[in-house]
Amino acid sequence: MTILTSPITSGQATFLVAFVWSLLAWIASEVLNWLQSFIPTKPGDEERDDSETGKLLPTTAAVGGGGAAAAVTATVSTTAAAHHGANGAAPADANAAAAEKPLPPAVPAKPAASVGFGVHGNMLTSIAHSGFVDCLLMKRKALLKHRLTLRTTVEFGALMCWYFLCDRTTVFGEGEKSYSRDLFVFLFVILTSVAVGSSLQAFKMPLLLNRPQTEEWKGWMQVLFLLYHYFEAREAYNAIRIFIAGYVWMTGFGNFSYYYKTGDFCIGRFAQMMWRLNFMVFFTCVVLNNSYMLYYICPMHTIFTVFVYAALAIAPQYNQNNFWCLMKIAACFLFIFVTWDLKTVFYAIWTPFTFLMGYNDPRKPTNDALHEWYFRSSLDRYIWIYGMLCAFMHPPVAALLKYIDEMPIVRRVTVRSFIISLCGVAGYFYYVHIYCLPKLEYNQVHPYTSWIPITLWIILRNMTPWLRIHHLRLYGWLGCVTLETYISQFHIWMKTVIPDGQPKSLLVFIPGYPLLNFALVSALYILISHRLFELTNTLKNAVVPHSNDSLLARNCVMMAVIGLALWAVVALIYNLVVIVE
Repeated sequence: MTILTSPITSGQATFLVAFVWSLLAWIASEVLNWLQSFIPTKPGDEERDDSETGKLLPTTAAVGGGGAAAAVTATVSTTAAAHHGANGAAPADANAAAAEKPLPPAVPAKPAASVGFGVHGNMLTSIAHSGFVDCLLMKRKALLKHRLTLRTTVEFGALMCWYFLCDRTTVFGEGEKSYSRDLFVFLFVILTSVAVGSSLQAFKMPLLLNRPQTEEWKGWMQVLFLLYHYFEAREAYNAIRIFIAGYVWMTGFGNFSYYYKTGDFCIGRFAQMMWRLNFMVFFTCVVLNNSYMLYYICPMHTIFTVFVYAALAIAPQYNQNNFWCLMKIAACFLFIFVTWDLKTVFYAIWTPFTFLMGYNDPRKPTNDALHEWYFRSSLDRYIWIYGMLCAFMHPPVAALLKYIDEMPIVRRVTVRSFIISLCGVAGYFYYVHIYCLPKLEYNQVHPYTSWIPITLWIILRNMTPWLRIHHLRLYGWLGCVTLETYISQFHIWMKTVIPDGQPKSLLVFIPGYPLLNFALVSALYILISHRLFELTNTLKNAVVPHSNDSLLARNCVMMAVIGLALWAVVALIYNLVVIVE
């Protein structure tokens, strides 16, 4: 009986080697930690304790040392870059953080002073004395120092192995998807009722689009998005397109808000965002031998985040001038028109990156590997710019809402009723003339009209101080892990079975009991997604410094060189074994 549904690749074998090494290092660190009270301290053990010993980061890093984190990150990261080029690139969440107070134009902040390589004079010496190398050599002091980071690394690797077990083996069965509108709506109503009854919380101030509110927004959209995939609710397609546009809008809104407010354009912070968006999907691609574009949300949020960063980081001194800031936003519209609406220009730009952005569904093969990237990114190519514009207009709109709140009650009710009526009329015409269009026709107008329902939702959701203050924490909690739940749904909630396959079937733990199976699989799926969110952030803090470009470059070089070396050795041995067999 065949257990594997697809052959093992050299990239997967390299991941396994890296994971086994991390597991052994962690076990050794736990044993040493247990025995250290019985082992006398040797002379010289405390002689060398500079900021670089056993660390990937300077002492200003947020979480424990990074040597252990890099041990797995480097080896597997570079493995995929060599073996699986389409997956080796750089999720908002796109983590779109909403502005929590009016955002006056900020003078660009000066980046924090770089501390270089600490006591070491150059990169090679710093690498030789880093925690990465010390952990590779299984040095006792480094293992003890980075025991918790090693544990985090092993847990992340174990969850990636769980992905493989669920989706690339026959250990767990498959189930067919079936759609019932009654069940679909029932599940959402029940979850919303629980959220209202148990997690209604108040924010500190009635701020327009405060962070808890945007997290709640992401949360309930993500629930409907996931149920749409699980039950294959095709009738909800147009609504899902609007939800995805909402996520991309938050990418523009949140990133613009941050850069416009803080002027923090340091490479370290940008690298941390890239890590957040791509770290987990990178390893998922390696472990499951998938293309980067299978998880199209990740490259889409990544490229639009890069565009927002570039728009404000170029000539940042003009960001504080309203006219020139609006000119930058207008330039973004023009740039997207030229590079996306003119299809020949799009293909000319992206064809050299086909190895990364190309995708071919094995069940529906095509000769155009870039079609998926063009189709997905084109649908939401403008909405991130509208998000930037909304962030720019946030202070005056917030002031207008405050002005309405302070009106006499009769006038206040009249104004709000008028605004709500206008929104109702606009929503009605949008629903009748746009939303109800068939799928293919709707896709044609979606890039130019998705801003309408998003704007209507923002207005109605923030109409009164009570609405702005209160939020549903349950949906906010789910909104924090949208990237992880998006990726995980493919492999530990549903099944793709083959490399680059779409999730056409359901993961089954309890055959014959679809609702009980749904409950069990969903509970594990949410739990694992939340753990992956925490592990990704912990490893980010251990590997990616915010304000030290020298150490950031050193870490990248270490992970790339040692990862490539490991992949080359494992690939050579793996291919020799295949030839012999």
